[in-house]
Amino acid sequence: MNHFHYMNGEMYCEEVPLKKIADEVGTPFYVYSAATFKKHFEDFEASFKEVPHIICFAVKANSNLAVLNLLGKLGCGADIVSGGELYRALKAGIDSKKIVYAGVGKTEEEIEFALKSDILMFNIESLQELEKINEVAKRLNKKARIALRVNPNVDPKTHPYISTGLKKNKFGIPIEKAYQEYEYAASLSNIEVVGAHCHIGSQLTDVSPFVDATKIMVELVKNLKDKGIEIKYLDLGGGLGIKYKDETPPSPKEYADKLIDVIKGLDVTLVFEPGRVIAGNAGALVTKVLYTKDTELKSFKIVDAAMNDLMRPTLYGSYHEIKPVKEGNYKNVYGDIVGPICETGDFLAKDRDIPDFQQGDLVAVMSAGAYGFTMSSNYNSRPRVPEILVNKDKYYIVRRRETYDDLIGLECIPEDL
Repeated sequence: MNHFHYMNGEMYCEEVPLKKIADEVGTPFYVYSAATFKKHFEDFEASFKEVPHIICFAVKANSNLAVLNLLGKLGCGADIVSGGELYRALKAGIDSKKIVYAGVGKTEEEIEFALKSDILMFNIESLQELEKINEVAKRLNKKARIALRVNPNVDPKTHPYISTGLKKNKFGIPIEKAYQEYEYAASLSNIEVVGAHCHIGSQLTDVSPFVDATKIMVELVKNLKDKGIEIKYLDLGGGLGIKYKDETPPSPKEYADKLIDVIKGLDVTLVFEPGRVIAGNAGALVTKVLYTKDTELKSFKIVDAAMNDLMRPTLYGSYHEIKPVKEGNYKNVYGDIVGPICETGDFLAKDRDIPDFQQGDLVAVMSAGAYGFTMSSNYNSRPRVPEILVNKDKYYIVRRRETYDDLIGLECIPEDL
């Protein structure tokens, strides 16, 4: 569920009309509902209440400090994939003992930062990474808590760009090599093996791949314990999907019931890394129609948001529901909603029935709370849009709109050029 709704013909986020924000802040902008973030986290948390667990929000989904702070106050941890995400999580007040660090390319500087921050554990993606972490930990006279990210070779049945658990993917260690590499990890002087990790993909709408991967991981953990390698944490990653169009993903409760049944009696703390399922439907991108143009093939609605603001439709061919901010008797037309960028791939909706918006209309691009702003850029030297957080009847600008000065603030022209 989410807290975007119509009242008296006008779209609200919680108790704030989106037109009011547009009038006062300008367009385009991202808008997030605090109540939706809270509801989604609490639903996920309650679903696993009968087993020891830690929920680590995937910071890559939405890394705004106010959002992270909101989730941290609810007891949420963080799943990070860079030093920058670690910095954000700590600045937002998230407990370092609830931070897990994944990603195939951790640098020595990032490893040192994470060790000094005393995070819960590193999710190791390769043998060379393991050796580098041991080397850095030795230099710092610390023990690095680690899990090996195991690739269970389970097909997640999702978009190939967000599939991560197959042999052909770059992530993790093949299940066939896991035992050997666990034994090696346990022999290293500055490594403490504490966990096992897998993450098979994103936007999964069927629970069966999760179950298949969990069964493989449970068998691995049992066998490791038999070998004297004590596993305290089983990190099952994230990936639970949401409804963008007509998907029917399992609820967190349905997901939890299936997984809890598989791990009964394992005596581990479960770790989960939800991102999209917490943030996706908690946000929208609001934009304004600049111009309309009709050809013999289709209608174009040219808006002031673009692919640099929301990359998912261009990158993945993703569908986002398009709604008018002010309800009206719109007829549908066949066409595209496009932005000002000089790329044919610059679209927010393509080759589909859309409302026949007119110049000046406000448009809400729904389900944009995850992988929206975090994937945005300054392409075509476009300042990035503000992020707005709504809490009941108030809204807060939690990231201001960038200015032209911001665009060039880190650059210089050498005097002797």
